[in-house]
Amino acid sequence: MTTNASDVSTMDTPRLPARETFQALYRHFRPHRWTVAFGALFALLGAASGLLQPLAAKALVDRLGAGESINGILLVLTALVVLGTAIHAVGAYVLERTAESVVLAARRTLIGRLLRLRLPEVERTQPGDLMSRVTSDTTLLRAVTTQSIVSAFTGSLSFVATLVMMAVMDAVLLGVTVGVIVLVGGAAALAMPRIARATQRAQEAVGEISTVLERVFGAFRTVKASGAEERETAVVEAAARRAWRYGVRTAKWQSVAGSSVGLAVQVSFLAVLGIGGARVASGAISVSTLMAFLLYLFYLIGPVTELVEAASQYQVGSAAVARIAEAERLETEELPPAGPARPHAPGEAPSARYEAMSVRYEAASVRFEDVSFRYRDDLPYVHRGVTFEVPGAGMTAFVGPSGAGKTTVFGLVERFYEATGGRVVVDGRDVRDWPLTELRAAIGYVEQDAPVLAGTLRENLVFAAPGATEDEIRDVLVRARLDGLVDRLPDGLETVVGHRGSKLSGGERQRVAIARALLRRPRLLLLDEATSQLDAVNELALRDVVAEIAREVTVLVVAHRLSTVTLADRIVVMDAGRVRAIGTHARLVAEDPLYGELAATQFLSSAR
Repeated sequence: MTTNASDVSTMDTPRLPARETFQALYRHFRPHRWTVAFGALFALLGAASGLLQPLAAKALVDRLGAGESINGILLVLTALVVLGTAIHAVGAYVLERTAESVVLAARRTLIGRLLRLRLPEVERTQPGDLMSRVTSDTTLLRAVTTQSIVSAFTGSLSFVATLVMMAVMDAVLLGVTVGVIVLVGGAAALAMPRIARATQRAQEAVGEISTVLERVFGAFRTVKASGAEERETAVVEAAARRAWRYGVRTAKWQSVAGSSVGLAVQVSFLAVLGIGGARVASGAISVSTLMAFLLYLFYLIGPVTELVEAASQYQVGSAAVARIAEAERLETEELPPAGPARPHAPGEAPSARYEAMSVRYEAASVRFEDVSFRYRDDLPYVHRGVTFEVPGAGMTAFVGPSGAGKTTVFGLVERFYEATGGRVVVDGRDVRDWPLTELRAAIGYVEQDAPVLAGTLRENLVFAAPGATEDEIRDVLVRARLDGLVDRLPDGLETVVGHRGSKLSGGERQRVAIARALLRRPRLLLLDEATSQLDAVNELALRDVVAEIAREVTVLVVAHRLSTVTLADRIVVMDAGRVRAIGTHARLVAEDPLYGELAATQFLSSAR
């Protein structure tokens, strides 16, 4: 169970070109552009009130020098301060609220896309890394899509307006200020690309943490039983240290960028104070002009800081956008809406969906025509010209040794995977011609691992049939031999079953999965070793249920228990990706040596 940190890989995210990054950011920003414009307007009004304060201060000094009253000027200064603060507060609230809306929209879009990913894409990608795209990466959009854009806009206007006012005061001192800021503040430009690279690496490390934790908690009992807690802790800590290291590196370069701005302004202040003092002494400018210029110089800190922060946030956001864009490029399934798959609408009778389904409750036919398949181009073929036909209602069992391709049959019927060659046909139509929602609405599928989701028992039962009535639930509980379990549970159907059904036994999880499939009222029922963990009594009862269902529904079973296989109307024997023989139990025992050997040992392999 132990894993080296290097073994836990995430997607290697390339940096997007600047134009693509800006276009991606704009897609997130565009729906909120008018709200952001409103916030930017308030920010500009606040900035304008700040620009008037040095002028008011200059007038105050001039009046003091002339012995005039300063009451009116003090009132104006107070009003400007209060008004500027209030306007800034409103603008800040609008931008923060919009930022949260941007994050919400990005998460909704990304979650909707990730849940429609094709199964091969999910199998090639670490789930924890995908989760980090939805959580931490989308969070980084908050600042860059609102504050960064507004700061860049308002900061630029405020910066230009401040320089104009400083030029009006004294062009010589303006030249000194600009020269010092450009000279000292150049370090900020050098830090920006380093901020982007460090942020991207930090986010990738966060994705590794999610990946490792998801893997560990997915096999928590195995980790404990193997005594692997310390080894797995070391793997998580290694990823955490990488996240810390790159986070510190990001903080270092952000500190360099921010400090260079502060240093530039302070050096400018000293230069202006020295040169300005000399100009006051020479009579070139007045003391009030020098004081107002110095106030504008300090006021200049705000716009310059905003521009640097905007550039820094853009670099951080570009790293997040690259990771989000990569997840958005993963191939998804197209799932057009289909009536039978929808939950009942408010005000609709819960059983209406089932009444509609019962109209077309006839069994489905399945046919494989010279099907070949492999999971990736660099892997060997799992199916090599598989051909068989299941005409309709009844039970068909798939048997064979490990690696024969039995479970893959179900994956191709469900269109989790696309056949590399040949055709998979359901009801006379190539599955590629079926709308996915309509195809899967006709199928009940019980996986080999019989997964149970965190939540209540009721939520698990109605997961595939959210409009099921209480009568339908009670009926399926009896048929799946779950009614006794429900009676024993403290809260009945509302009992929480734990993470991945940890509070249920393996057999109970299988019965829940079978009940969930039956409640869907399928036309085609796929059972992948659905009774492998049941005791003899419950297996016998469920075999009777399946046999009853098979009278009107097509049932395909991957089984390793001879007692289940002998009930089948037809048996498909698979070996090395090919159909070796098809027939009844008696015929195959007499005619096929492989099946005869498997039957004689009372064991049929269950692996893919």
